[in-house]
Parts: sequence; C-alpha cells; structure tokens
Amino acid sequence: MREGAVEANRDDDHEFADLLHSLGLQRNVAKVITYLAVAGESTSREIERKTGLRQPEISIAMRRLHHQNWIREWDVKNTEGKGRPSKVYALSTPIDEIIGFIEEERRKESAEAMENIQKLRDLVSN
Repeated sequence: MREGAVEANRDDDHEFADLLHSLGLQRNVAKVITYLAVAGESTSREIERKTGLRQPEISIAMRRLHHQNWIREWDVKNTEGKGRPSKVYALSTPIDEIIGFIEEERRKESAEAMENIQKLRDLVSN
C-alpha cells in the first residue's frame, strides 16, 4: 500500500479492503484501515466522504480499531473557532504489522481446526 495522495475509488484500494474483509475484518473496518493507510491521517468527515460510510458506521469501526490499538486520534480546532473540535484519525500501527496480526490469527485458527479434525479421526478409529 502506498502512502501519499488519496485517490478515491482506486481499484487497488477496493481490492485491498475486500481482501481484509475476506480475512475476517468487518467491511467497514477494512475500508477505514485501507483509507487511512493511503491518506495517513484524516477527519471523520473526510473518511465519511471518501469511503461512502455513514458517520455511525465510522464510529463503530473506530471503536474496533481502538480496541486493537491500531488507531490514534486527536482533536483539532475548527478553522472558524466555533463549535466542537474535529477528531483526526491515523493508524498507530503500520499496515504491515496489521497484516501480520491477521496472518497470525488465521494461523492459530487453522491449527485449531486441524487439531479438531485429528481428534475426530481419533474418535472414529477408537
């Protein structure tokens, strides 16, 4: 995944998010991770606009990302000086480490499944 200018609707970004989703991440979480990996940092409003997600979907995704300690957030005052500050988000874990975490989780699941299959075989042969 490249860092830099954000291109909305890039095919590679869609494929990246789809692959994350196929590996067990919720679709909205996968979209937010993909967007932030490309954008670097972004406000919730920008994430909403660029990913096509609604604000409640982004909030849920952010809670899950916080739970994994994969994201950081901070407040930025509005340029007009009025209203609530905007939240800015960025990945706190590099994307390759997130992929490594997913890989390790899938390995554990696979090993557990193979162990259970062997237990079944042992029960059948007794």
